[in-house]
Amino acid sequence: MSRFEVTTLVLAPPSVVFDTSLSVEAHTSSMRDSGERAVAGVTSGRLSLGDQVTWRARHLGLTWHLTSTISAYIRPSYFVDEQVSGPFRYWRHEHTFESTRDGDSGVEATLMKDVVEFAAPAGPLGTFAEALVLRRYMTKLILLRNTHLKQAIETTMR
Repeated sequence: MSRFEVTTLVLAPPSVVFDTSLSVEAHTSSMRDSGERAVAGVTSGRLSLGDQVTWRARHLGLTWHLTSTISAYIRPSYFVDEQVSGPFRYWRHEHTFESTRDGDSGVEATLMKDVVEFAAPAGPLGTFAEALVLRRYMTKLILLRNTHLKQAIETTMR
């Protein structure tokens, strides 16, 4: 099993960052390079506790379907999405949003933290793929998503 963390400072209140992070449209916009889109379950608007969505996207040269559910939800500080079905043997993405202030400007900000745990299928071959490719690839996707969210949110907050 692999695990990684990404922390992003967003110059906006936690409620704004939390809500945007649960937006289907914000997610698809952040993943437009892979053509990711919601194809079943909740396919637009903001996800909430118990909601399921099936994503279809092209990653690593293949088209994938992943159905996830929002399994924990404490607005505006925490939510978890977990794979219900899809390519991983295990997938869990924990999101936390902590109120803070930007050290330079003193503006209200949010420290957004992502903790992702996943396991590839295919036994030892999957474990090898995690170490060789998947961990780095998944970290890059979360960084890309967070950069997109940060820019979109901070642009609207101006």
